Amino acid sequence: MADAASQVLLGSGLTILSQPLMYVKVLIQVGYEPLPPTIGRNIFGRQVCQLPGLFCYAQHIASIDGRRGLFTGLTPRLCSGVLGTVVHGKVLQELVSGNVQKECSSSFDQVIKETTREMIARSAAALITHPFHVITLRSMVQFIGRESKYCGLCDSILTIYREEGVVGFFAGLIPRLLGDIISLWLCNSLAYLINTYALDSGVSTMNEMKSYSQAVTGFFASMLTYPFVLVSNLMAVNNCGLAGGSPPYSPIYTSWIDCWCMLQKAGNMSRGNSLFFRKVPFGKTYCCDLRMLI
Repeated sequence: MADAASQVLLGSGLTILSQPLMYVKVLIQVGYEPLPPTIGRNIFGRQVCQLPGLFCYAQHIASIDGRRGLFTGLTPRLCSGVLGTVVHGKVLQELVSGNVQKECSSSFDQVIKETTREMIARSAAALITHPFHVITLRSMVQFIGRESKYCGLCDSILTIYREEGVVGFFAGLIPRLLGDIISLWLCNSLAYLINTYALDSGVSTMNEMKSYSQAVTGFFASMLTYPFVLVSNLMAVNNCGLAGGSPPYSPIYTSWIDCWCMLQKAGNMSRGNSLFFRKVPFGKTYCCDLRMLI
C-alpha cells in the first residue's frame, strides 16, 4: 500500500514538473508554429534556419496566458496519471498472484511471460485513462484558436459525450495501444539480447550494466514508436470543433491509418519529437498564428 502511494506521489510530481514541456510538445505536434524561424547553429556548428525551441515557445505561451497558462490541462493529466498507476498496479498484482505455475526454465520464456503481463497491465491502464488523455490534449490545443470549449473536467466530459458519444472518449486509442505494445516488446527483447549475449557475466558491475542497457533500449524503442504517439494525439483532437484539429492546421482524417499515410507522405512522422535544434524542413510551410491574419 505504501509503495503504491509513493508511486502515485512521485508520478504526480513528475507530471506537474513536465507539464509545460508536454504542452509545448502537443502544440508542435499539431503543426502550430506561431513564431517565425530564425538563423541559428546546429550541434555541429553549421548555420541553419531553425524553428523556435522549447524555451522560446514556452515564453510565447506565458506572454499570452501567463506562467499559469503553461499548466493548462494539468488536472485531467493528473487524474490520468493517478488512475493509470492504480489500475496498472492492481492488474499486475492480480496477474502475478494468479500465476501458480512454476517459473519457466528458459530465461527467454520468462521474459515473454513477464512482458505479456506488463503488456496486459499497461493496456488496461491506457484503456481506462484514455478519456482523460483526450481531454488533456484538447484543452491544450484550444490555445491555438483561443477557444474555451474544454476548460473544466466535468464540462469537457459532457461536451464530448453530447457531441461525439462514448466513441469520442477513445479517439486515438488504437495507435496509442499499438505504440505502447510494440515499444514494450522491443525494449524487453533488445535488453534481453544485450544482457545475454553482449555483456560478460563476470563483470563486477553487471547489475548496473543491465540497468543501463534497459534504459538505452527503452529510449531506442520509444524513438522507433514515436509515430504512433504522434498519430494518436492528432486523432484525439481531429475534427473535435477546435481550430487546432481542423484545416488549415490539420486536415480532417478519416482514420488513424489515413493520418499516418498523410504524415508519412508529407515527411512529418517525427514532428514534435525534438524540442531543440528544430531545423525547418525543406519545402515545408507552417500555419501562422490566427491573430496575425486579422
